[in-house]
Amino acid sequence: MDLATRYEREGADEVVVLDVSASAEGRNLVLNAVRATASALFVPLTVGGGIRSVPDIERALCSGADKVALNTAGVERPNLLTEAARRYGTQCVVASIDAAQDGNSWRVFVRGGRESATRDAVQWARECADRGAGEIPLTSIDRDGTRSGYDLELTSTVAEAVSVPVIASGGAGTADHVLEAFTRGDADAALVAGILHDSITSARALKERLAAHGVSVRLVA
Repeated sequence: MDLATRYEREGADEVVVLDVSASAEGRNLVLNAVRATASALFVPLTVGGGIRSVPDIERALCSGADKVALNTAGVERPNLLTEAARRYGTQCVVASIDAAQDGNSWRVFVRGGRESATRDAVQWARECADRGAGEIPLTSIDRDGTRSGYDLELTSTVAEAVSVPVIASGGAGTADHVLEAFTRGDADAALVAGILHDSITSARALKERLAAHGVSVRLVA
């Protein structure tokens, strides 16, 4: 909650909270954490991890989340995306995709990036959009945590393949990496974690850099 409110003050447009070990450990999303974070924020909150059913989605939304991210459960039961979009609207349904390079393509991984789902990431992104997902946070497992930059080829390939917004994720280390997500990766948004958590930079500084290079952003005073 403390980090979320700090990032909001610095100008973050949205906050994403993902319990990345919930599915692997067979746990549900910790709703108390969702409630506490949602109560402190004015910007949209996306939550994910351990969400396996429509009732799970409803509990997350009723706890204050604006959007719910589906990853493992969506891959294992694709109709969950369809059902959720019909019931709550595409604006609430986020198809989170973790992908790793496999030769000349990318494979989908589930359970926090621990298991291959033997699905092609680009094809799966198309199916997610067709089933009603309103946006796709796309994480490169190869780049995640490296701070060496986003996988721009992966991001741009998926962005070209779908009509819904694609959020670049995994690998941000500098403001230039974030800028490249927009200028070379064709992303609609960029997710940043570690470099904010470690106070290497701030959301405000990143957005000022983007604005200086012609990317349209919302700046706060």
